[in-house]
Amino acid sequence: MEVKAEENFSAHALVIAIAKVHNDPDYKAYPQGGKIRHVVDTLLETYGIDLSTRADMPEFVRFQEYIRDYKIVVYHGRSCEDIIFE
Repeated sequence: MEVKAEENFSAHALVIAIAKVHNDPDYKAYPQGGKIRHVVDTLLETYGIDLSTRADMPEFVRFQEYIRDYKIVVYHGRSCEDIIFE
C-alpha cells in the first residue's frame, strides 16, 4: 500500500498497518489522509516521539519499545532483502 503523507510518514505507515491487521473500518480512508491525522498525532504524543525532522533508528526503536504486539520491519526501497530495521 502506498502512504501519501508529507510529514510523519513512518507514523502514518504504522497506523495504517495496524488498522489493516485489526480490520479497522477507517483503514481505507487512512492512506488518502482521511481521519488519520488525529490518530498519528495521538500516537506521537502518547509515546513522546518527535518526527519533526525525520524518522531514523532511534525513533524506530522507540516505536518498537512501545508497540510490542507487532514486529516493525523497515525496508530501504521495495526489496525484501534491504531491511534497515527489524
